[in-house]
Amino acid sequence: MSLSAERRTTLIGEYKTGEADTGSPEVQVALLSERIGTLTEHLKIHAKDFHSRRGLLMLVGRRRRLLDYLKRKDQSRYQTLIGRLSLRR
Repeated sequence: MSLSAERRTTLIGEYKTGEADTGSPEVQVALLSERIGTLTEHLKIHAKDFHSRRGLLMLVGRRRRLLDYLKRKDQSRYQTLIGRLSLRR
């Protein structure tokens, strides 16, 4: 259920803010969103997989905390990111 190396590299390249950037909040949120999407699809098929459901909830919480941090630090980057990822908030 992890991301393939090619997909991970593509996401990092798409959301990086600098040349050697791999850990900015934008990149982290994009990677988490991708993992959340794959886990959501998995849980649609395997509804009783409660261990994966707990992992999904932990990922959603981590993404929420990163988005809150970004919102506190730079409102414009936050708005841009949620627009690009089409998140509700």
